[in-house]
Amino acid sequence: MIKRDMQKAALRGEPSYVWRAGQQRRLDMIVRAAGQRIDGVVLENGCGVGMYVEKLSNLGGRVIGLEYDLERALEAGIKSDEIINAAGEFVPLLSSTFDLILSHEVIEHVQDDRAAIREILRLLKPGGRAVIFCPNHGYPFETHGIFWNGKYFFGNILFVNYLPRALRNKLAPHVRVYSKRDMQKLFDGLSVKFIERMIIFGAYDNIIARFGVTGKFLRTLLQFLETTPLKWFGLSHFWVVEKV
Repeated sequence: MIKRDMQKAALRGEPSYVWRAGQQRRLDMIVRAAGQRIDGVVLENGCGVGMYVEKLSNLGGRVIGLEYDLERALEAGIKSDEIINAAGEFVPLLSSTFDLILSHEVIEHVQDDRAAIREILRLLKPGGRAVIFCPNHGYPFETHGIFWNGKYFFGNILFVNYLPRALRNKLAPHVRVYSKRDMQKLFDGLSVKFIERMIIFGAYDNIIARFGVTGKFLRTLLQFLETTPLKWFGLSHFWVVEKV
C-alpha cells in the first residue's frame, strides 16, 4: 500500500509505482511514436520515481530522467544514475540534445506550461520528437482531487471539469485540464510538425482487479470508443510533435 503525501499528490500528481497493463500500453505507444529515435538520447521530463526511465533504458538508448521533486528524484536515482533534479521550465542542459522527449502527465502540474513546452522544443534536436500525455477536459472525472473549504480531497471527482472554467479552477487550482484548442495554443508560433493528436481512455487496471471479466469488457469498450466521436470523453490527450 503506497502511503501518499496529500499535499504532494495535490501539487504534483501521483507517479506510476506499479507496472501494469495501462503503463505497458502507453510505453508501446511511445515506442511506436519514437521510431528509431528510441535508440538515441531520450529525456523523460517529469520522471516521478523512474518507472518509465527504467523501461525505456532497456530499449537501447541513453535515457535521462528529469524530476522537480527532490524526494522522488532520489527514489528514481535507485533505478538510474542519470536523474536530474530541476524544473521543466528551466532545464540545465544544452539545446538540441535529445532525439526523444517524453512528458507523461506532467505539463498540467508545472508553473508555466507554455514555457515547459518551449523548453522541450529547445532541448530537442531538429527532427526529434516529443511525446506528450496530459488530462483531457472532456473526461467526466477530475482525477487529481479538489479543494473544498480549504481542505484537499484526493480521488476521482465527477463532473468538476464540466463546470465553468472559473469555478472549476477554484476547485482544482492545482492542476490544469486541456481541450484540443488549449493544446493547440501551447504550440502556437512554434516550429513543429504534428505527427499524432488523439484522445485515449485509460486501462482501468484497478477496476479489472476488482471485477475481472466485467472490468476487461469495460476497458475493451472504452478503448474502442477512441475510434469514434465519443473519444471526446477520453482520459488523456496523446500528442506527438516533431521539431522542424
